[in-house]
Amino acid sequence: MKVSELLQGLIKKENLTMYEYLDVSGITDSSLEVKRGDMFIAIKGNTSDGHFFIDDAVAKGASIIIGEEQLDNLPIPYVQISNTRKALGIISKRFFKEPAKNKILIGITGTNGKTTTSYLVKHILENNGYSCSLIGTIKNIINGRTVPSVNTTPSSLLLNKILSESDDQVVVMEVSSHGLAQDRVEGIEFDFCLFTNLTHEHLDYHGTMEQYFETKALLFEKLKPGGTAIINVDNFYGEKLRDRLKAQGKRVITIGADQTADLVIAKESFGQYALIIESNISFELQSSIPGLHNIYNGLMAYAVAFQFCSNRNDILSSIKHFSGVPGRFKTFHTQEGVTVVVDYAHTADAFFYCLTAAKKRGAKRVTHVFGFRGGRDESKRAEMMSVSAELSDLFVLTLDDLNGVSEDKMLHTLHHLNHSIGNGKGLVISDRTAAIRIALENSRRGDWLLITGKGHEDYEEIHNFALGTSSDIESVQTLLKLHESYG
Repeated sequence: MKVSELLQGLIKKENLTMYEYLDVSGITDSSLEVKRGDMFIAIKGNTSDGHFFIDDAVAKGASIIIGEEQLDNLPIPYVQISNTRKALGIISKRFFKEPAKNKILIGITGTNGKTTTSYLVKHILENNGYSCSLIGTIKNIINGRTVPSVNTTPSSLLLNKILSESDDQVVVMEVSSHGLAQDRVEGIEFDFCLFTNLTHEHLDYHGTMEQYFETKALLFEKLKPGGTAIINVDNFYGEKLRDRLKAQGKRVITIGADQTADLVIAKESFGQYALIIESNISFELQSSIPGLHNIYNGLMAYAVAFQFCSNRNDILSSIKHFSGVPGRFKTFHTQEGVTVVVDYAHTADAFFYCLTAAKKRGAKRVTHVFGFRGGRDESKRAEMMSVSAELSDLFVLTLDDLNGVSEDKMLHTLHHLNHSIGNGKGLVISDRTAAIRIALENSRRGDWLLITGKGHEDYEEIHNFALGTSSDIESVQTLLKLHESYG
C-alpha cells in the first residue's frame, strides 16, 4: 500500500508527494516482527521505547520509519509525528481497509463486570441468530475460533488485524482504561458503548478517580452518529456520564435501582432474581450466576440485546440459561456440603458483591482466600481488607502475583493489614495452594469458601505445596479429587 495514503492527514499535504511512489508490504510496532518492505512505527511504552530499536528495524529491511523524535542520517525515509500511538491506530485502520465499517461494534468499559457482560451479550445474540466475535480479558473468539488474549484491549494494530479477519456480524469488545489511555482503539467507532460501573482501581496508573473516570469516558466519544450509550446509573460516575452524554444529544439507555432509570431493578431476591420495570411493563430477570452484580451484568446485556431482537422472552431465556464465564463465580460443591467459589474479584466492590452473594445464598460461614498483586495499586488494599474482614467469618491472606516484589515484603504487608484492619482474626499463609487446602479442610457443611483474585488466570509464582497445579480452579479440582480418594 502506498505510504502517501497511509499518512494522509498525519503530515502536511505538501509533504505527501514525496511518498507517492513508496509502497509498504506491512506495518508493525515491534522490531522483532519487521520484514523487508515494512513500515516500522516506534512507540514509547511504559517499559521500553521503540525508538531504541529503529536501527534493528532498518537492518531487517524496513522501508520507512515513523517516530516522535527528531532523527537525522537514517539510510531510509523517516517521518516525525507528534503522537505515534494515535498514528498507529489511523495507519492500521487504513492498511486493513477500514475493517470495522461493515460490522456492529459493542464496546464495554467499567471497573467490574466487563468480561461477564461481554460473554452474556455474545451468548444472547448468538442464540438469536447473530454471529459474534469476542475481544477481551480471557481470550479472543473470532469466527468461532479461540485466539489467546495478551491484553484486555489489544493494540490498535492487532485490533484492526483481528477485525479484518472476522467474518462475524457483531464484535463485542472489552475496552480497558489502559487501552483508552494508550489509544488502542484510535480510529474505531462503536454502535453501542456500555458503562458497567466505576470503583477504586488502577490509581497507580491514573492517579485520581476523576482522571480514571475521564479516561473511561473517552470510549463514549467514539460512538458512531446515532449510536447508543447504555449506562448503569447506580453510582456517581454513571450519573455524571449520563448527564454529560444527554447534554451532548446522544442516545442514552440507563439501568439501575434508581427510579429514573429506563430499566429499573425494582426488587431482587437472593442476588439471582430481579423484578425489572421498563416503562409500564414489568418482567422477571433470572441470572444463572449468583450475586447482585450479575443482575446488573444481565440487565446491561439485556439492554443492548433488546436493540437487536425485540422478543423479550427469548433474551430472558438466554440469560437464564447462560453457562457462565471461566473464572467468574466458578462454583464447586463438596461431598460434605461445602460450596467453593473461584472468582476474579480483585477490588473492594467486587469483594462486597461476591461475599454478599454467599450470605444471601444461605452460607453458614464464609471463608475468604485472597491476596494482593505486587507492583499494583496499593491504595485500594485497605478497603479490600476492610470489606473482607467485615463480611467473612474467616479470611486467609496469601500471595498473588508478586510482579518483582519480594515475598518477604509482601508477607510483611499481609501481616500488617491483618492486624491493623482485620484485628488479627485472619490467617497468613504464603503458599496459595496450601492456603486453599487449609481453608477447605476447615470448612463444614453449609459453609462457603471464596477464593478470589486469580479467576481464570494461571499462577505466575511457584507454590511449594505438592499439588502440581497451575491455577485456583485446578487446585480446587485436585483437592476435591484427593478428598474423594482418601476421604
